[in-house]
Amino acid sequence: MRRLLLALFACATWPLRAQMDMQHPMQMDVGLLGIPESRMGSGTSWLPDASPMHAAHIMLGDWTLMLHGQGFVQYDRQGGSRGGDQLGVINWAMAAASRRIGGGRLELRSMLSAEPWTIGSRGYPLLVQSGEAYQGAPLHDRQHPHDLFMELAALYERPVARNLGLSLYLAPVGEPAVGPVAFPHRPSAADDPLAPIAHHWQDGTHITFGVVTAGVFTRTVKLEGSWFNGREPDEQRTGFDYAGRRLDSYGARLIVNPGPRWSISAWYGYLKSPEVLHPDESLHRYGVAALTTQAFGRRGRWASALIWGANDPIGSGRASHSVVLESDLDLDETNAVHGRAEYVRKSAADLVIPSVPPTSEYDVGALALGCMRTVGTIAGLATGVGTRGSISLVPVSLEAQYGSRTPVGLAVYVRLRPAGAH
Repeated sequence: MRRLLLALFACATWPLRAQMDMQHPMQMDVGLLGIPESRMGSGTSWLPDASPMHAAHIMLGDWTLMLHGQGFVQYDRQGGSRGGDQLGVINWAMAAASRRIGGGRLELRSMLSAEPWTIGSRGYPLLVQSGEAYQGAPLHDRQHPHDLFMELAALYERPVARNLGLSLYLAPVGEPAVGPVAFPHRPSAADDPLAPIAHHWQDGTHITFGVVTAGVFTRTVKLEGSWFNGREPDEQRTGFDYAGRRLDSYGARLIVNPGPRWSISAWYGYLKSPEVLHPDESLHRYGVAALTTQAFGRRGRWASALIWGANDPIGSGRASHSVVLESDLDLDETNAVHGRAEYVRKSAADLVIPSVPPTSEYDVGALALGCMRTVGTIAGLATGVGTRGSISLVPVSLEAQYGSRTPVGLAVYVRLRPAGAH
């Protein structure tokens, strides 16, 4: 079974011999109101127009088929008393089919991941990470895997005036209009295989089982609202998490793209009972993000993101905040360096510190720096090798738990993704 799923993932990321990406370049680049396809982020979010798109395209009658995704074969070692090591494959693959219909544009999407088998239900080691559960206990110091079904959705957009359009997004599995572009899809995190430790303060809703989003947009501004299932995925990563749940949460997001190099967004969400282990607790989630992408030198690109996000549990009287600053500098389409700096205020319950009251709070952080070198193309897949070093930062009160105030981590990996880009 594992071999079959790995084979399916490999086929999904196959770039259809990359030449297909070049056969119809003009048809792929411009959408409604002149908005370029490169602006498409996760769910209904926007990226800067200058963002690269590593994808393959093919025309099938009136339909345009796009395939993209990536995989990291990695060895991850996290030090300290709460660390560990793992050899695994972080991956996702997306297929989207779009066409003009009814005066607008319809896009059908599916996004899959084999991580339930290649990473496992307990996830991969990542110090001071928190969020979701495994075997009835909260996960800590590990990043949970993505679900097999990351997105199954339909998006319809239609212009109603010269510079005004409406959109409707219906997703049995998808992403509501809460948070920034999810980290697997941000150019600023393109070469970093590991998740931010602020994931569940910012973009933790990017896999949600049940989403309806309506929006109104111009060439530069989009305002959208979502009605969705607020519960996070459970540890059974291959099914659909609908049992006992309904569309009980809501959110709104404003996005402004003032020019081709910038995308700025702000959001608010009410999440009803997001944690499986704490069904009586709900929260407000809000934040702001600024993403930028620009050319660097003759062939390179520089992408960065600054994201602030907060969780405000209802009735607690205290909000916990997070900040992420990340950047990826592609020097020449062959060599790249990337970095991330993070701060999050987490509770003893988040980090599973049993010796203190669960509401005790700690300021934790992480610094990471890495590099990537593209070494060639194999069967239409761009192949790169990279490494990532990190230092986690914990207060003195957690030194006994982690064995150090600055435990270190190291990951080495091979990345595969479609070679065609525009």
